[in-house]
Amino acid sequence: MSSDRRTGDHGWDHHCLPRDSVDALLESWEAGRPEFDFSPVAVIARLGRVRSHIDADVGAVFAAHELSAANFGVLVTLARIGDDGRVSQRRLMDELGLTSGTISVRIDRLVDERLVDRQADPESRRNTLITLTERGRELVERVVPAHLANERRLLAALTGDEREALASLLRKLLVEFEGSHPPVDAPVRLGLTLAPAHVAITMRESVGLPTVPALLVRAVDDGGPASRAGIRIGDLLIRSGSRELRSIAALYAAIEDAADSGRLKLTLLRGAGEHRFTVQLGDARAPDGTLAATAGRTARGEHTV
Repeated sequence: MSSDRRTGDHGWDHHCLPRDSVDALLESWEAGRPEFDFSPVAVIARLGRVRSHIDADVGAVFAAHELSAANFGVLVTLARIGDDGRVSQRRLMDELGLTSGTISVRIDRLVDERLVDRQADPESRRNTLITLTERGRELVERVVPAHLANERRLLAALTGDEREALASLLRKLLVEFEGSHPPVDAPVRLGLTLAPAHVAITMRESVGLPTVPALLVRAVDDGGPASRAGIRIGDLLIRSGSRELRSIAALYAAIEDAADSGRLKLTLLRGAGEHRFTVQLGDARAPDGTLAATAGRTARGEHTV
């Protein structure tokens, strides 16, 4: 066996992996129904099965401190964002991605356990302020180190490079559900609001158009670079050069590729017909290297760019 075969990329050992339960599942399905593509199952099923193992072990640490994962989420969020000791219930809802009813129930329980206090906001009769009690702060200080050590233990099978690669791929997928927006000082804006590929597939399928994993134009800013180039609502951005535009990350990479020329060449579908457009960018480089950030857990899952 060659050294390349032994170590693989970055010294990884993926070619030596034993078969797992999902391999057996896929083999069974592929033998019985070879006409179907079961490759998505290889990802989705493993995400679910790994999550079930992780949830059990994470929950055990919380249970040892007489906490649930849900209540820990509230406490640790208060500790993280409560700079002045007080956090509005509305902000907690947004940070945790919860409804008003759900967050109210959780706060009720934590108040009963004397872990948080709830007070009316003197500046807004419709708002409530939540603070950690001393008992709550002490509990957070005990649980956080144990929780982090436990998470590190659960990832012990992965090298540092593997953890970084996995985190990057999961980030790429998660941002397609959360959506994104450019920073305030972004030097380039196309003037577009885009639906991610998984939404675009559903929307085009519903009206009988060919389904392609690409970014769907939901809005175009009047007078913006995209508008001046002729891009319209309903267009599907499928490629820029050799890059498939399956994700917002791919579009930002295409913008970076076009930085020197200042011209972003796009191939799109309008209905079922393929068209090519050039968007004038100007200076496409973000000053701090940050092109966009998540729109948050309660956002609509669209990208503004």
